[in-house]
Amino acid sequence: MKKEFPVFIARPAVIAQMEEGLPEPPVHISVVVPVYGCKTCLGELYRQLAYNLELLAGNFEIILVDDRSPDGSWPYIKQLAQEDPRIKGILFSRNFGQHYAITAGLDCARGDWVVVMDCDLQDRPQEIVKLYNKAQEGFDIVVASRAKRKDSFYKRCCSSLFHKVFDYFTDGKTDASIANFGIYSRSVINNFIKMRERSRAFPLFINWLGFDSTTVTVEHGARYEGESSYNFSRMMALAISIVIAQSNKPLKLSIKFGLLMSFASFLSGLYFIGKKIFLGIPVPGWTSVIVSIFFIGGLLFANLGIIGIYIGNIFDETKGRPLYIVKETTDRL
Repeated sequence: MKKEFPVFIARPAVIAQMEEGLPEPPVHISVVVPVYGCKTCLGELYRQLAYNLELLAGNFEIILVDDRSPDGSWPYIKQLAQEDPRIKGILFSRNFGQHYAITAGLDCARGDWVVVMDCDLQDRPQEIVKLYNKAQEGFDIVVASRAKRKDSFYKRCCSSLFHKVFDYFTDGKTDASIANFGIYSRSVINNFIKMRERSRAFPLFINWLGFDSTTVTVEHGARYEGESSYNFSRMMALAISIVIAQSNKPLKLSIKFGLLMSFASFLSGLYFIGKKIFLGIPVPGWTSVIVSIFFIGGLLFANLGIIGIYIGNIFDETKGRPLYIVKETTDRL
């Protein structure tokens, strides 16, 4: 049974000022929401956000970035923007990905504080008040730590595996209970939008910036409708892209492994030569030689593939293409 929130009634003074074409009041809180495959959530998301943001400030904005959602979310986003001018909408020309949608929203956000959250209501709008109050204690970054994730066992296992692999390759330590949901100061956002790498991972970029940060334990909501669009292949592709973008450890490991194989081959050669010279035992036939050749050949191709991925990333960066293409926006963006 889904909890019903009061129907939001906008503050007349704020709405009237915007509808009369007067200068919009300064935005105190911006909420950036990438939208994909959750059209049925948007109405409830809006009601909950508006109700809870009214507890903090009337001068807020909600930026909904449609990453070419296959369920046709854009007309509904435009309808919401017509009903409440504090809702802003961005439509991509094609599907670019969640972290690109977050970047587009942050590029347009004007608030002194910016909240980033998902659209499926697993990031509960009620928790924004808790995040905001914690930020007022002097933190630039307050991220939500999900005490008990209400995801499938499969997704939790994949997430845990990804963080373990990422920590190994980057020699860092990340927390699987932390995702995109959090509140960030204007200084953090201004510095984030300077980072224009093509391989994007919002939480990792935020962590790299190094501002004063803390975590707040929040309740993780159940998905309102539908299923996550992140299947195993997409999660693997994201993991490879992030690891390659954030670390050169795969290259170092390939060098170490190559040196180890060369040393083992050298010792093996000395062993067989010694057997032939001192014991008169002939060297074994061609089977071991062929197996060794195929083994070494496979390693060489794997190492070339790793190097190729890095070169490919360099090639993509040198093109200088925009991170995303906007097809349409709502009137007030």
